Amino acid sequence: MSTTKKMAGAVLATALGAAALAGCGNGDEKDGAAPSGKPESKTVTLVSHDSFNATPAVLKEFEKQTGYTVKVLKSGDAGAALNQEILTKGSPRGDVFFGVDNTLLSRALDNGIFIPYEAKGLAEVPEQYQLDKAEHRVTPIDSGDICVNYDKKYFADRKLAPPVTLDDLVKPEYKNLLVTENASTSSPGLGFLLATVGKYGEDGWKDYWTKLKANGVEVVDGWEQAYNERFSGSAGGKKAKGDRPLVVSYASSPPVEVLYGEPQPAVAPTGVSTGTCFRQTEFAGLLQGAKNEAGGKALLDFLISTKFQEDMPLQMFVNPVVKDAKLPEIFTRHGVVIEKPETVTPDAIAKNREQWVGAWTSLVLK
Repeated sequence: MSTTKKMAGAVLATALGAAALAGCGNGDEKDGAAPSGKPESKTVTLVSHDSFNATPAVLKEFEKQTGYTVKVLKSGDAGAALNQEILTKGSPRGDVFFGVDNTLLSRALDNGIFIPYEAKGLAEVPEQYQLDKAEHRVTPIDSGDICVNYDKKYFADRKLAPPVTLDDLVKPEYKNLLVTENASTSSPGLGFLLATVGKYGEDGWKDYWTKLKANGVEVVDGWEQAYNERFSGSAGGKKAKGDRPLVVSYASSPPVEVLYGEPQPAVAPTGVSTGTCFRQTEFAGLLQGAKNEAGGKALLDFLISTKFQEDMPLQMFVNPVVKDAKLPEIFTRHGVVIEKPETVTPDAIAKNREQWVGAWTSLVLK
């Protein structure tokens, strides 16, 4: 996920930002002659949320295979980036948009910003991720799970078992321990709200949040503040002296803590409450009005190639969706597999998202 994403790589946000800039390609236009005699751009522009990243060598491989250079245009978080593409529908800022997830998918599709295209290699992506299979307006690229993370040391020092399920979080022993993100401003915050909708249904999620509020849940604007400032278990949290040992983050956050630990720990200092998760899938699509439609199609093909899929985990801290793509060892050793995440259908999200967020805001923030 998205936001994407936002993912726990922001433990060292500065380092990842530098890596992302290095992975953007040179952005220069290289013009050649198309069969029609008209100039054909040899640059394909990918519009994305801020968390898109790829190894420079992998993007060079795409350039070598196709002759197209990738230019990446980052546009804030996933919601802000999508809003800009809706506003510029028909005259997009690029050729391909990456980073719309299943919580916002219906909004993108209803606004008609994508050209249908069935990417080569899509047969290797399980149907569970192909949420627009009938029309192929978007291509699934990655998945991740929004979950509560916990500070192992905090619970070990107090000989208190960490919570496992959503039900656990409202128990007295976990009072004043959880920090989450605002569901109206944050992708993981919205995902956590949807986890409770998926678990307790339309008739029960409000009662659950009433109990969670009474149990002292803290709400902040976004993931960066929650994880790196308020959470006691992160590298950023230690510097900021966060005092909340429970935080809404991602199932991929513990491997990131190992990867960027100084010194690198043998065991992840954080864990995942596996019964609190919501499954997030991110998509990419060819933008309506793309100046380089052929290059955009080639890029979508590449995004679900094994080469790119196996590069993603350590670049964006998400899981590949292609069947045979392998996870890096640090993921398999320190990560967790969420067997039964909560889900909500895109149609249900489309129909109820604004209502749910509005009700959540009135219930939790007022």
